[in-house]
Amino acid sequence: MSVLAFDLGASSGRAVAGRLEGGKLVVEEIHRFPNDPVQVGGRLYWDILRLYHEIKQGIVKARQRGLDIRSVGIDSWAVDFGLIGANGELIANPYHYRDHHTDGMMEETFAKLSKASIYAKTGLQFLQFNTMYQLAALAKADSPALAAADKLLMIPDLLRYFLTGVMTGEYTNASTTQLLGAVSRDWDDELLAGVGVKRSLLPAVAQPGTVVGPLTPALQEELLVGPIPVVTVAEHDTASAVVAVPALDADFAYLSCGTWSLLGTELDRPVLTEQALAWNFTNEGGIGGTYRLLKNIMGLWLVQECKRAWDKAGGASHSFAELAALAAAAPAHAAYIDPDDDRFLNPSDMPSEIRAYCRETGQAVPDTEGEVIRCVLESLAMKYRLVLERTEALAGKTFGGLHIVGGGIQNELLCRLTANAIRRPVWTGPAEGSAIGNVVVQLIAAGDIAGLAEGRRLVRDSFGIATYEPEDAETWAAEYERFLRIVKLTS
Repeated sequence: MSVLAFDLGASSGRAVAGRLEGGKLVVEEIHRFPNDPVQVGGRLYWDILRLYHEIKQGIVKARQRGLDIRSVGIDSWAVDFGLIGANGELIANPYHYRDHHTDGMMEETFAKLSKASIYAKTGLQFLQFNTMYQLAALAKADSPALAAADKLLMIPDLLRYFLTGVMTGEYTNASTTQLLGAVSRDWDDELLAGVGVKRSLLPAVAQPGTVVGPLTPALQEELLVGPIPVVTVAEHDTASAVVAVPALDADFAYLSCGTWSLLGTELDRPVLTEQALAWNFTNEGGIGGTYRLLKNIMGLWLVQECKRAWDKAGGASHSFAELAALAAAAPAHAAYIDPDDDRFLNPSDMPSEIRAYCRETGQAVPDTEGEVIRCVLESLAMKYRLVLERTEALAGKTFGGLHIVGGGIQNELLCRLTANAIRRPVWTGPAEGSAIGNVVVQLIAAGDIAGLAEGRRLVRDSFGIATYEPEDAETWAAEYERFLRIVKLTS
C-alpha cells in the first residue's frame, strides 16, 4: 500500500506516491501541474479551485495506476489563507502573499503591538506578508469577506477541508502566522485582538500525523475511490522538507532551496533572545515538538523572475539549465546584491532592479543574462554564509557542513558556489524534499516508521546524496568581506 503526498510549491505542485519496500523508501511522481497566480483588478490571487481540481486529478491518476492509497497528505507554502462563511462555503479567492495589500501594515501594527512583544510571544520573523499583517490589512479596509467569515483556514487546511468537510488547523503552518504562541503552541488572544480578529475565527490546531477524516462520500463517488483517510502532515512545506533532511546527527544545518531559501537548524526549544529579534530569525513549529530556528532568504525567485522578464521581452528563451551554464561562464565576483532587499520582493522587471542595485552601490553593472544570474547566485551563496554563521551563534552550535534539499539542488553551480562561500562541505539531496517529508510523516502516522530519526535514516539510505567540497578559500574569504560592505550600504 502507498500513501499519496501532495506538495504545493509557489510555482508548481506535484502528487507523489510513497511506500516502504525492501527496507527503503520508494517514491514515484503521479501528477505534476503548474501553480500560476492570477492578477485581477490590481490584486494577485491564488487559483485555489484549480489547485483543488489538480489534487482530485492526482487521486484519480493514482487509482488508474492501480495503487492502493492508504492515506493522503497536503503540504504547501505558508502565511496565505481562505475565509469560510457560516454556510461552509469559500467567501473569496485567497490573496497571494506577494500582493501589495500588506504594504505598510507591519508599521501600523507596531503602533498597537510593539515589535518586541510580538517577537517574545511568537518568535517569528517579521515579513510584511505574514498572516498577521494580511488580517490587519483586511480589518483596516473593513473587508466584507472578513466580516462575513466564520473560519480562517490556511491553504493546506482549506484544501483538506474541501476533501473531508472537516475544518482543522495544522501546527507547523499555524506557527507561520505570527498569531500562535511559540511556547503555548496555541492562538494568542492579545495578538488576535491587536489585529481586530475574533478568536473563534481560528480553528483548533492539530499536530502533524493526525487523521482528520476520510474523503467525503460525494468525493468518493466522484473519484471512484473508497473512504481514504486524510492526514495532517507537516503542512508547511519547509517543515516537510526538514523532515526529509538526511542527517544522522542530532545537530545539523539545513537549507531548503527553491523559490524561497530557508536556512537554519532544528532545536527542542525556541530562541526568543534580543539577538534573534535583531537578526530577524524565525522559530517555526516542527514535527515531534521540535522548532525550526531559521531565516527566510529570497531564494531562486530572483532567477525565476529574471527568466520570466526575459521570456516576456521575446528573443531567445533559455531554460534554467542554460541560464546556469551562462552564469558559470560569466566573470566571477563582479557584483553582489542583498537578495532580501525589499525591492526584489515583487518588482515589475527583476533584471532591471538588479542592475539598478549594482549601479546605486557603485559596482560593475551586469549586462548579459549570464552576468545577471552569476550575480544572483554568488549573492545567494554569500547570504547563506551570513545566515549559517548567525544560526550557529543563536543556537550555540557549530555545524560541519550544510544539508541542502529541494529543487534548488539541480542548480549545481549554486551548490558549488555555496560550498565555496561557507568554506565547508555541502551535501545535497533529496530534490523532492517536501514531498518525501510528507510521505515520511504519513508513514509515521501509519506506524510503519518508528519516528523522525528512523525516517531520516531511511531517506539517507534510499536517495543519492552528492557532496560539494569548498575551493579557493582565500578568494572567497576576501569576497565575503566585500559582500558584507556592499550589503551594509543599502541596509
